[in-house]
Amino acid sequence: MQQNTALLVMDMQAAVLAGLADPKPLLSNIATAVTHARNNNIPVIYVVVGFRTGAPEISTRNKMFGGMRERSSGINMEEMLKVHPDLAPATNEIIVVKRRVSAFTGSDLEVILRAQGIQHLILTGMAASGVVLSTLREAADKDYRITILEDCCGDRDDEVKGILMAKVFVQQADVLKLNEWIKVNS
Repeated sequence: MQQNTALLVMDMQAAVLAGLADPKPLLSNIATAVTHARNNNIPVIYVVVGFRTGAPEISTRNKMFGGMRERSSGINMEEMLKVHPDLAPATNEIIVVKRRVSAFTGSDLEVILRAQGIQHLILTGMAASGVVLSTLREAADKDYRITILEDCCGDRDDEVKGILMAKVFVQQADVLKLNEWIKVNS
């Protein structure tokens, strides 16, 4: 295992990826990152957003998730929780279910990271303005070292993603391209 490091693959579910015109480049890049992590004994932890049947965790006051409570009656929650097949977790890899935007909120991610001695998080996922931003902020407040793989993060708005990567994320994380990260960790 690479010393105290884990790759987080966040919100890479079909329903979440539906927000991208073409998710194939993002899926391909993250698949490369996952393969590299596995080959270098870096644990891969998957984080998915999901709710119980009927979505009792969702308040109608929550602007982002509030409308889902009504829409969730026709959703198969078990299907919603599945990671995209191009990124299928290996048998021994952990899948964390979160209940809000941050990977930490409503999940046992922090307990898992502490138990594994993880102090450095490599963040990937969909969306840069959602799970990546929220997880970065919370992880920084919890004193984790953070690296963001720029081309392993998607977003519906490329301009917002660009601003986050160039001006916001760099204040609390190392922002690298996938190929740079592979070179550093080979």
